[in-house]
Amino acid sequence: MPRNRILPVFIPHLGCPNNCVFCDQNRISGCAVPADGNTVRSACDQAKRDGFSGLELALYGGSFTAVDPLTQEALLKAAQPYLADGTLRAVRLSTRPDAVDGDALTRLRRYGVSTVELGAQSMDDAVLLASGRGHTAADTENAARRLRAAGFYVVLQMMTGLPGADAKSDIRTAERLAALRPDGVRVYPTVIMENTPLAALWRSGAYAEHTVADAVAVCADILDVFEAADIPVIRLGLNPTDTLSGGAAIGGAYHPALGELVRSERMRRKAAALLSDAGVSPGASVVLGVNPRRVSAMTGQRRANVRALTERFSLASLRIRPADVSGDTIAILSVQ
Repeated sequence: MPRNRILPVFIPHLGCPNNCVFCDQNRISGCAVPADGNTVRSACDQAKRDGFSGLELALYGGSFTAVDPLTQEALLKAAQPYLADGTLRAVRLSTRPDAVDGDALTRLRRYGVSTVELGAQSMDDAVLLASGRGHTAADTENAARRLRAAGFYVVLQMMTGLPGADAKSDIRTAERLAALRPDGVRVYPTVIMENTPLAALWRSGAYAEHTVADAVAVCADILDVFEAADIPVIRLGLNPTDTLSGGAAIGGAYHPALGELVRSERMRRKAAALLSDAGVSPGASVVLGVNPRRVSAMTGQRRANVRALTERFSLASLRIRPADVSGDTIAILSVQ
């Protein structure tokens, strides 16, 4: 799937036939009113004035193909002059798995849509029901296959920590999504938003909070699943906004640097396995080498990984140094 600069335009809740227990797209997107054709034109005109070209217009926050066809066409038609003059390279959008049919796909292709993101959220029907999704895992499988057959790039979105889910079911969801061979995935641990049904369930004790620590642990396993399948994870955690950071996220797994925490956890696990296999003795002083871009992740926020590994293996000291290694490779540079 090509990597493109994104020009986001939000249509919060537009086309959504029901209210998922966790969702408040207005607060998540920071947009109170769904976009229309004028919004699209204004965003594209501003991009032109700023000197941008080759952007990918992203219509996010709603279920695009569940919107009435006239509204779909109004939004897509507004983008056409900018596709023609090169301001836009393509259009991408998000929708529901049960809102993908032949007429919709024909319309999307006609107007230059290249990527469709499906909000799968879970591949456990009981979790989908408890979350108020209104579709099944089979709908996701059918929609993904139909989109691939029609030539679209497919991105699948999943959530962890939904009502009725646990780490095992979340990992099974990742495995079933990986089996569909998407071009990319987004992983969104559940965040409790004020004034949602989930907030009420949480306050009543009917829903156990999916904490940042819970999300970090399970997402580290989920990244292993997608990495093994060579499927890129293009987003991990909600995009931080002033609204979310300012109190709209009242609980759950919201952290502005969640992706960094998860990748740091994966590095800690790899380092622990390496030290264990090497039989490093208590009291040793160890130097680990990692790719220069991974030094921060290996060290951990506030040196959390260094402290955890030092304590676990009873080391005298542990230092992290840049080394000539690729990716997430970790090397033992010295043991004294």
